[in-house]
Order: sequence, then C-alpha cells, then structure tokens
Amino acid sequence: MLPKLVILDRDGVINYDSPDYIKSPEEWIPIESSLQAIRLLNEQGILVGVASNQRGIGRGLYDEATLALITEKMYQTCADVGAKIDVWRYCPALERTHPDHKPNPGMLLSIMDEFNISPQDDSVYFVGDKLSDVEAAINAQCLPIMVETGYGKESSAEVLVKYPDLPIYSNLLAFVEALLKDN
Repeated sequence: MLPKLVILDRDGVINYDSPDYIKSPEEWIPIESSLQAIRLLNEQGILVGVASNQRGIGRGLYDEATLALITEKMYQTCADVGAKIDVWRYCPALERTHPDHKPNPGMLLSIMDEFNISPQDDSVYFVGDKLSDVEAAINAQCLPIMVETGYGKESSAEVLVKYPDLPIYSNLLAFVEALLKDN
C-alpha cells in the first residue's frame, strides 16, 4: 500500500548542498531527478512534506526573509515541472536540544499533525542524507530512507554501523521509483 505522506530533508535531497550553507536563492540549485520524484509522488496522491534544519539563520549567515526567497524558488522550481510540496517546516535553532532540531522529531510530528496522519496507522517515510535525518525518522516513528546525494555517500558507512538494515538509494528518484514499483 502506498503511503499517504513522504517527508523529505531539503539540502542534499531536493537540492545540492554546500558545507557553507545555502544562503541565497542563487545558491539553491535543484537536483533535477528529485523534482521528477516529487512530481511522481504527487501523481500518486501522496502528500510531500519538507523538514529542514536551517542553522545558518541561527548563525547569522542569512535571515528569515532570505530563507523565504529561497523557499519561494524551491516552490516555483517544483511548479515549473508540475511538482508540489504540500508543507514546509524548518528549524533555525542552533541548540541540538530544541524539539524541532533534527534528530529530534518535532518538525516531522508537526507535518504529520497537519494532515492528521499517524505513523502507527499509516506508513510515513522520511528521506534524508545524514544520520540526524535517520534518527529524526526513528524518533518520529517514520520509516527512514537514506539517499546518497548530499552527504549521503559520506555518512552512509557511519549510519550503517548503527542501522545495518537501513534502505539506501542513489537518489530520491530511485527511492520513489522503487516505492511505486512495489505497490
């Protein structure tokens, strides 16, 4: 059975990441196959959420207004290929103890609450490229998926030590195609 909701990390999953943060709309460069993947999820009636730590705000590298411009580019770039993100959550906090800061589950739980979806009743996937994404999924009782884009290749060995059975895909499109093929 197809899930009602797939939640995605932003940087490294939907767009190319940078160790210096994505600080402007010009630096936000989509992974084209990820846009296709979002469109495929939409076509199946699967809701798409995005949950992203945005510590660059807390570090003063960019502000909320700039993040809004980056987000608008993300939405527009998706719309240009017939894709749609249903909900977006971000956490600007520097403190790893903040309930929304991944690996804490706050953003994922908020997205599920918005659509009245419970991971106990429905499969909910969270796709990320870091250990903190995997742990956020587990903490929110979602099914964790890792992709090798972004920091995925670098962090997969560390992740597999802790979670040897974790599904890892080359990119978001590979995961979505496998998900749709199996259902």
